[in-house]
Amino acid sequence: MLVTSQALGTVWRIAKGSVMLAASCLVASVCYFRRMHCDLGRWLKWWIGYLQRKFKRNLSVEAEVDLLSYCAREWKGETPRAKLMRKAYEELFWRHHIKCVRQVKRDNYDALRSVLFQIFSQGLSFPSWMKEKDIVKLPEKLLFSQGCNWIQQYSFGPEKYTGSNVFGKLRKCVELLKTQWTEFSGIKDYHKRGSMCNILFSDVLLEYKLYEALKFIMLYQVTEAYEQMKTNKVIPSLFQLLFSRETSSDPLSFMMNHLNSVGDTCGLEQIDMFILGHSLEIKIKVFRLFKFNSRDFEVSYPDLPPREWPEISLLTENDRHYHVPVF
Repeated sequence: MLVTSQALGTVWRIAKGSVMLAASCLVASVCYFRRMHCDLGRWLKWWIGYLQRKFKRNLSVEAEVDLLSYCAREWKGETPRAKLMRKAYEELFWRHHIKCVRQVKRDNYDALRSVLFQIFSQGLSFPSWMKEKDIVKLPEKLLFSQGCNWIQQYSFGPEKYTGSNVFGKLRKCVELLKTQWTEFSGIKDYHKRGSMCNILFSDVLLEYKLYEALKFIMLYQVTEAYEQMKTNKVIPSLFQLLFSRETSSDPLSFMMNHLNSVGDTCGLEQIDMFILGHSLEIKIKVFRLFKFNSRDFEVSYPDLPPREWPEISLLTENDRHYHVPVF
């Protein structure tokens, strides 16, 4: 009995030690694999994020999002401004039937970007005056026909004075605008235009050339109006207002004091929006959300356009940055 008891005790101690050793190994293994799983998860998450940033198109006009969801995300809290914005967005949703919004990249080109995106995505055609003239030759026309050698001081956004090379650069920008506009206006399928917009508005260099072309088109129209005014011809009231300001009394001062800063240190002012709408022969309707419950909540640039001009819509929360509403 004594021998049997000792044998059983020895076996029990050995079995107990083995079980405890196995349990310790199991716990250690579980902890090790759990830690390895966490590390692997973090590593995979980092690589997935890196690959997404590497290969995802950086769209300057984002995909559609629900209007009221966007408002709830952007305007939380109970401040007077947040309450005003929520009411303004609800007004857009229920009264104007705007269901979604496309956020536009915030920089000093975003007004031009918002307008051009609408033109291309809707497949709008050239303005009538552009159909009659070869806009690619307009830079040289200003120099040789109208003696505007001051145009050599034109600035391409952050890029400053470029001297005599400015004409070649402007010609390339305007030629790109003409090519892209012709291509988009010839596409009848809405979804195909949308896909092409996603490609175009993810190419920063191409975008900036298009915006500089739009700036030049505005400058050309201002110069044409100024030449007409000098010969006592009737010009639109928006140009009379423009030339009445000390900082834009002629095309040169308009370019130096206003247009050259667009894309660099500032965006378009309201008077610039009038000129842009007039130059492109479109009615730019803007919902100014910070002006909710006032007569300036909904404005148009220009304010009384011809009936045949197409209409595009924008929305802004501060008159500096614009987004694209989707009806």
